[in-house]
Amino acid sequence: MSDPADLSNLRDIVVPSEVALWPPAPGWWILLAGGIAMAAIFTGMIVARYRRNAYRRAALVALDTADAGDISTILKRAALAAWPRAEVASLTGADWLAFLDRTARSDVFTQGAGRDLEALAFGGAGDKQAVLTAARRWIRRHRC
Repeated sequence: MSDPADLSNLRDIVVPSEVALWPPAPGWWILLAGGIAMAAIFTGMIVARYRRNAYRRAALVALDTADAGDISTILKRAALAAWPRAEVASLTGADWLAFLDRTARSDVFTQGAGRDLEALAFGGAGDKQAVLTAARRWIRRHRC
């Protein structure tokens, strides 16, 4: 029995116990904290964007009940909410239409159906539906 190579000295292999699932390792806690932080930042960004675009939603609601002469006023209010007053408040006529086109990256107000905006604002004739469509598109798509 003093021989260490004797087969009678063999013992069964001892299997270690299973690793517990709780508490998780520190790396999992770090990943969880990072995931929560990312979700909070993402939620904050969504809320901030929603609040920033409140003027757009209000302008679209106002357009639904607008008279032909009110369309330009609603667009001006929306523009004043998005740009500095000094940049927007004094714009009239062709400069106002050019501003609308420049900020929407289009030519619908200077070349297209939006040209009737000025005529409708002063009680003239024009295609109200086409101007409303152009105004809605500008409110939704303009970039500050």
